[in-house]
Amino acid sequence: MQDPILLDPFGRRISYLRLSVTDRCDFRCTYCMSEDMVFAPRAQILSLEELYTVADAFIGLGVKRIRITGGEPLVRKNLLSLLGRLGARSELEDLAITTNGSQLASMASGLRAAGVRRLNISLDSLQRERFAAFTRRDQLTQVLAGIEAARAAGFQRIKLNTVVQKGRNDDEVEALVAFAVAQQLDISFIEEMPLGNISSHSREHTLCSSDEVRERIEQRFQLLPSSHRTGGPSRYWQVVGSDTRVGFISPHSRNFCGDCNRVRVTAEGQLVLCLGSDGALDLKALLRRHPGDAARLRGALIEALRLKPERHYFDAREQVQVVRFMSMTGG
Repeated sequence: MQDPILLDPFGRRISYLRLSVTDRCDFRCTYCMSEDMVFAPRAQILSLEELYTVADAFIGLGVKRIRITGGEPLVRKNLLSLLGRLGARSELEDLAITTNGSQLASMASGLRAAGVRRLNISLDSLQRERFAAFTRRDQLTQVLAGIEAARAAGFQRIKLNTVVQKGRNDDEVEALVAFAVAQQLDISFIEEMPLGNISSHSREHTLCSSDEVRERIEQRFQLLPSSHRTGGPSRYWQVVGSDTRVGFISPHSRNFCGDCNRVRVTAEGQLVLCLGSDGALDLKALLRRHPGDAARLRGALIEALRLKPERHYFDAREQVQVVRFMSMTGG
């Protein structure tokens, strides 16, 4: 008998889970959350055991890649115990983390020992004052130290993530690529997604397309198309003469939904089938109503996939298309 797998109505197999372990963060990035965020009560957040139970169900249904997200995942207490259990699962081909880098100086070696293979580190500016404006925290030096600690820890691959905004940091694109090349890192440039209500800028006016970013980069660097894939939506180019790959995540200009292989589970246990939809399945209620019932959980996941939409429809002219902030969903 063939093992059950997760298939959506369009024949796409789900092999990638983005699992949020907290909605809390020590930064307040302007495109991700408001300055006065109200976080979920701790009782509403999945316990580490519940998070593992969810991950275990997905692994049993054929998921091969798990990315731990937040908020800022490294502020979750005792996170290494969860990572160690996941890192020991031979079925997983990849265990990765998306982080703002603030805690990496002290945690990088522990993450590597727990079995984390790859890191994505958010870095929107190399200028101290501008970094502080983006994150509402003056911690660029701390993040750069975290990047260095991650390099020293020996991860398979470290990638920077930069949300590019016209008139705010698009003039740093070439400098960020130069930094990635010098540090032997990869870097992805992301078109901002219209998630959550913001007041710091107009998304319509700051949207910078991936094509515009690539044109800037090619004024200084030669790029060649790459067949490299990590399981996520980035499409990569190789910087000639280096090991650095430049990725582009283009939810507006180049829809990447056709081969979508991923779902998200929020820290509150909501199964989010698509970033462009507010609909979700409450896994937490199921977990707490039927503790230990792995078969019921797997069945609910299989059933939920029937509701996964074909694609998202983002429009930067509409300030709020999905009410929840990215920090609530998991990056």
